[in-house]
Amino acid sequence: MKIPFTPAIYEHAARFVGKTPGEVSRDGELLFQAHRGAYLEYRHQPIAVGIDIYNLEAEAYGARVELPGEDAIPAIAEPLIASLEEGLALRPYDPAHDGRIPMVIAAGQRLRREFPEADVRIPVAGPFSIAFNLRGINGLCEDVALRPEDAAKFLWRLAESQAALCRAVAAAGLDVAFFESAAAPPMLSPRQFRAVELPALRRILEIAAESVGHPVPCIMGGNTYPILEDLLSTGTSYLVSNVETNQAAFVETVARTHPHVKVRVNMNPGIVTCPDPERIYGEIDRVLSFAGGRPNCLLGTGALPYETPPENIRLIKSYLAGC
Repeated sequence: MKIPFTPAIYEHAARFVGKTPGEVSRDGELLFQAHRGAYLEYRHQPIAVGIDIYNLEAEAYGARVELPGEDAIPAIAEPLIASLEEGLALRPYDPAHDGRIPMVIAAGQRLRREFPEADVRIPVAGPFSIAFNLRGINGLCEDVALRPEDAAKFLWRLAESQAALCRAVAAAGLDVAFFESAAAPPMLSPRQFRAVELPALRRILEIAAESVGHPVPCIMGGNTYPILEDLLSTGTSYLVSNVETNQAAFVETVARTHPHVKVRVNMNPGIVTCPDPERIYGEIDRVLSFAGGRPNCLLGTGALPYETPPENIRLIKSYLAGC
């Protein structure tokens, strides 16, 4: 039951330069060397050039990123905007100058030159994930509940403003890695997702596809099975089935209704990180029981935690080779 294996490497790459995720996230040379080292070890596809992938746009708009100690991931320190009115008046950022976006694109170009066979992608966040960082979780949830039409307008504006980033990525000879995990249930109910988020999500995926010349993966964490039909309606060619959802039903539905769409079935990241090989083997077998041998299914890890021992990934690859 052969199945491709695609570990998701973001902050975990910092292990390969002996630095914290915060240190690597702020330094272009460290970012390049970290992802270079990770690729030499894992040969994973794609290379998503980033550490704190959801912070880039909010920081480019002017939000402050707080650098934690040890191996924690950097986070937005506090909301940038206090109201929907401020959000609707927010000026678009310039991907050529603002925040760390130029640094990340430059690191991606270096990786592309060194590894021409690799699929090198730049993180692009979806509108709800950007709004989540700009407005804060409490404020944004209140907006969606009390002012859904204005919240939808805010998300649409953020989606439209991502066009400049997608064009900059394409102009650099790179591809888009699209992420929108903040919008998944239970953060939004399925009804709220359809009314407030879905129009903007369709728009940003359309913009990204136009920029790079093909549909892009829609990577969304959380329990996405209740909104699976909506995600498929966006025209994406690649979805993720997470441990929080009914993975077997997710895979069966996509295989039956949209067999051309790839599905990455994520293992439990807690098990991927653990020191017990038998637990890891059991988790692989669990996924293979419903996804093994199915066309367009891949085995994934979710965002690989920083502390994951590289030997665990080698173990997974070796086990799959023998299946």
